[in-house]
Parts: sequence; structure tokens; C-alpha cells
Amino acid sequence: MKSFSYLSAPDTATALRTIADSEDVKFLAGGTNLVDLMREGIEHPSTVVDITRLPLTGIEELPDGTIRVGALVSNSRLAADPLIRTRYPVLAQAILLGASAQLRNMATVGGNLLQRTRCMYFYDEASACNKRVPGSGCDAIGGFSRGSAVLGASEHCVATHPSDMAVALVMLDAVVEVESVRGVRRVPVAEFHRLPGDTPHIETVLAADELITAVELPSVPVAAHSRYRKVRDRASYAFALVSVAAALAVEDGRIAEVRLALGGVATKPWRARTAEELLLGAEANDENFAHAAAAELAPAQPLSGNAFKIDLAQRTVVAVLRKLNAERSAS
Repeated sequence: MKSFSYLSAPDTATALRTIADSEDVKFLAGGTNLVDLMREGIEHPSTVVDITRLPLTGIEELPDGTIRVGALVSNSRLAADPLIRTRYPVLAQAILLGASAQLRNMATVGGNLLQRTRCMYFYDEASACNKRVPGSGCDAIGGFSRGSAVLGASEHCVATHPSDMAVALVMLDAVVEVESVRGVRRVPVAEFHRLPGDTPHIETVLAADELITAVELPSVPVAAHSRYRKVRDRASYAFALVSVAAALAVEDGRIAEVRLALGGVATKPWRARTAEELLLGAEANDENFAHAAAAELAPAQPLSGNAFKIDLAQRTVVAVLRKLNAERSAS
């Protein structure tokens, strides 16, 4: 690890001024990804600004029903919060299926959105990786591709986004609040992460001098009947091969509202808009679930080692929607 300067910011204004006035500055919160990347020589900031003293740890309900979650709320605390468990079970489930209990205790909401890919070629300095070294190539293409993306990839990058939490947030139409010395702006989570294109090293729309300060969860009544399912190679501490976040409302046998998002198959948390449009107003049955899932995965472009993800994702979508529909019928 290369040497760096360390500053513990006493307040948000100090943190923002520091990153606005210097280059190669990184914010440190839980450190569950940044410290690893610094040890591996992938990230080597000149200054690390510790933001753990900032007042960004609240979970509060706003007058319009929105839940505002501070960026420094730990993943464990968010998953355990009664408001989240009741109104957004899909979010609590997604968080609890990510990482280990120890990591969830340290990891923060803001940091989770910014965690970088776990593509093995990204972490291997002997491999070409456009995300780590722009213009160097992508050894994942033509390499071991079991975990690679089938949606949203480019000829420059096929790495999947690793976050479970972000998949649920995309399904919920959550909004990211970011702040800099220029002021505050809000970005829908669905637009926060970028597709790789020819610049895979630019992963989000966050500017270099901006800090995530909160995530806002809008009132989404259908989310009270939601579920997150994660398919992985082992029962714990593994990233998703495929994951599905879904919410479903059915009236008189037809789908009145549906929300779907996919993880593990794309270069960013993937909102399944095509499937949602096909399902809205259709009868709630396996045939329609399967048709919609197939349409969503139709543009998929597999590599030599991950074609199985297409069928797996389709079957997981059907299984989750079937489960939600059965639970509704039984209630």
C-alpha cells in the first residue's frame, strides 16, 4: 500500500472543501471495499478523508411518506429497521443476502452504491482490464466468464455490478442525494450507475468532488408485498450469479402493478422495464411470467462460459413472481 495523508473530517463542509481543493482524494466510511482496493494497489489516493464523524446516520420518515436514509447508516441497521422490514421487505432481504454479518456491520449505504466490481480480472494486475487501466483491454472477454454480464456489456467491459442492495433500490425507484461545494442534487438510483460503453472506468454519474449524503425511498405501497431471491454458487458470502427483486399486485386475476429488477447478469443494477410493460394488465400466470422474462433477456449476449445465466434468470423471475402470486392468493 502506498503512503497517503489522512484527515478525519469534523463536519460535512470540511469534507467537501477538502475534496474540492485536492486531487486524488477518497472518502472513507466503512472501508469494506476501499481498503481492499488500496491494499491491492488498485486505488492509491493521495488523501483519505474519514467521514465517519459526519451526521449522516439517520433513518427518518418525511411528511410525504418518503423514508430518508443517511449515507452512513450501516447495512445491518438498515436491514433491521422496522420501517424498512415492513414497507420494503425486498430491501431488507437483499441486504441480508449480501456479504457476511461482519461486513454488513461495517458497510454503509453510500459505500454499497460505490463498491466496485468483483471481476477477477479487475483485481489481477497481470491481466488487462479497461476498468482498472483504461485502454489496456479486457481479458474477461475470451477468459473465464462464468460471472460476467450478459446484459449491458460492451466490447470493452463485461464485468457485473456486485451490489444486492442496489438491485432492490432500483426496483423501488430510490433517489440518491449527493452534495458538493456547489450544492445538493438528486439522482435516481436507476441513472446513478453507467453502462460501460468505451469508458468502463467511469462507473457512476457522481462527480469527483461529490459526496453521497442520503438515499430516499419513495412511498411504494406495492413494495410491502415484495421479495428478493439470490442464486449463487454457495449458501453464504458469494456474489449473485442471478438475483431478482420483485413486487406484485394482482386484481381480479390480472396484474395491476409489477416491479422487477435483476442482479448478477448486467453491468449495472438492471431494471426489467420490458418485462414490466408486458406483464402490466396480463393474467397472473406462469405462461405470462415466462413470456415476459424471455423478452427481457432476449437482448442478452452471452460469452462462452455464462450462457446458463439467461435461462437461470428467466426461471428465477418466474419462480419469484409465482411465489408472490401464491402468497397473495393465500392471504
